[in-house]
Amino acid sequence: MKLILGLGNVGPQYAKTRHNAGFMVADELAEMLGGSWKNEAKLKAEVVITDHEGQKIILAKPQTMMNLSGEAAQRIMQFYKVSPADVWVVFDDVDTPFGRLRVRRGGSGSGHQGVNSLIHHIGLDFVRFKFGISLNDRAVEPSEVYVLKPFNADEQAKLPATIAATARHISDQIGQELIDESTFDV
Repeated sequence: MKLILGLGNVGPQYAKTRHNAGFMVADELAEMLGGSWKNEAKLKAEVVITDHEGQKIILAKPQTMMNLSGEAAQRIMQFYKVSPADVWVVFDDVDTPFGRLRVRRGGSGSGHQGVNSLIHHIGLDFVRFKFGISLNDRAVEPSEVYVLKPFNADEQAKLPATIAATARHISDQIGQELIDESTFDV
């Protein structure tokens, strides 16, 4: 069994922002795997339950807002009895260029408050799929402002293919032994 969390913020004002890349990939995965979202208020998340290559897959989008994602993750894990080692999380990463996906198990939150919330609630031993949203000039604009903006025009043109390639990469990894750390062009 795998729990795949897509991180993002709830509400139409955030839907197309960089910080919602995790939600975008989760939506693509749900479509690829033939599932539809159900709001599970007790879990503080939207959830899809499906099977892929003989393995039960729980897709989830926490509805707690990004910085409290760990609350929903903890509830989902307890309800479905998922260990942290079987949790995969996809989220935006300002330290990875657009069009790249970094995969690693464990590590710090690197300033990402959604990931810090996960670490606080479920520990370090989960797999991170870091979706590159491009570096910003932090001297001009703080990251917490930058991530709440939409992708630029060039990125928006490439976004559907990048989201689809990321979702395909994640689904292809189900049932595979993940390398501790790797980077892919998507």
